Amino acid sequence: MRLLVKLGGTLLDAVESRRRLAHELAEVARLGHQLVVVHGGGKQMTRFLAERGVESRFIDGLRVTTPETIDAVLKVFAGSVNKQLVAALIEAGIPAVGLSGIDACLVEAELLRPELGYVGRPMRCDPALLDCLTGAGYLPVVACVAGDRQGRIYNVNADQMAVACATGFQAERLIFLTDVDGVLGQDKQPVPLLSLAGSQDLIRRGLATGGMLAKLNSAAQALSQGIQQVVIAPGSAENGIERLLAGEALGTRLVKDV
Repeated sequence: MRLLVKLGGTLLDAVESRRRLAHELAEVARLGHQLVVVHGGGKQMTRFLAERGVESRFIDGLRVTTPETIDAVLKVFAGSVNKQLVAALIEAGIPAVGLSGIDACLVEAELLRPELGYVGRPMRCDPALLDCLTGAGYLPVVACVAGDRQGRIYNVNADQMAVACATGFQAERLIFLTDVDGVLGQDKQPVPLLSLAGSQDLIRRGLATGGMLAKLNSAAQALSQGIQQVVIAPGSAENGIERLLAGEALGTRLVKDV
């Protein structure tokens, strides 16, 4: 199976959590799945900037990215967060390769909104590099940074980056591992199964806001572009990916139609 797993940056901040997830990803890869990982790192980014006296500004949940901040984006997302995860995967016995969307024009982006600065909207994904690496037995680990043909660099929302890579890679499943239990309904409990219409209803009723709203919109985009199934699941669950692949009802599974 072609599988893309997106890891929230919060899950990668602590060494213990990062190592556990790396070992779980390694077990999935050993089962013979063609696996690509995309990761965020917003918590690490905010801390990096704060340590240097730079205040993080957000508009509609997206980080305003100035020329000064884009340098930090490269250092944190494509640097420390990416390489720490790659090192953990190698410790787990998997030949991981750290990438960003800039490499080989993996993901091309364009300016999202001028007031956000260097924040990009993914426009297309060329999966050739992902196909080459996974076909040779490597595990690509992609940081949420993209570029364009004019040499510009963009900070890209990690959920949107995951959708772009999953669509280009023609993944059968896209799994968002996050720091919540799934998509919560009116009773504040995870909804096991959601259709596109059901997820839009949650948004209309104001039950999905902030980060979850962004994830549902990303999931809808993935499903509309041919991904068969999207799962939003807790990254804290032991062996969560294997359990999901085995059919366990963990978190929220989203499909086009129920």
